Amino acid sequence: MKNIFISICLMLAVITCAQADSLYRWVDKDGKVHYGDRPDEDAVGAEQKKFGAPVSAGDDDLSYSVRKAKQDFPVTLYVAPNCGGGCVQGRSLLNKRGIPFVEKNLVTKEDIDEFKAKTGGDVVPVLAVGKSVNSGFEAEQWNGALDIAGYPKTAPYGSRPVLPAPAKPDVPATAEK
Repeated sequence: MKNIFISICLMLAVITCAQADSLYRWVDKDGKVHYGDRPDEDAVGAEQKKFGAPVSAGDDDLSYSVRKAKQDFPVTLYVAPNCGGGCVQGRSLLNKRGIPFVEKNLVTKEDIDEFKAKTGGDVVPVLAVGKSVNSGFEAEQWNGALDIAGYPKTAPYGSRPVLPAPAKPDVPATAEK
């Protein structure tokens, strides 16, 4: 019985390793399409095939549910140089929940114009969760939007995303009113 169990475990390990090999697709000189673990020398347009959902850099440490929420409802935090406490509180809330997000600092006139067109306002901070836009920092509203998108309520220990410090603008631009 013990030998059968060990044999099954070894077979599973071999199968797993075999599946990890690369798969290539190429076309030969006659125009016939081939698939294999390595392309022929005379292959035209050989390309390596990748399987599974695309994983962004840095997403390896995220749980499946967070990766799925990030894919379906990406989170963007819009801030400005003169944002103050609302931006700090918003950033803190996202980090405390372990939410992977992109922070856009509205510095140039083009950034501000694009922001106004996208959100319809000129108040920061703004949290965009997928297509949902939440203007101004209100913890309950932001938490509700994140809950609906499927993000966790708290970050598991050691899984908070590592984010770069927000960029400091050389010359801050002011929003036109």
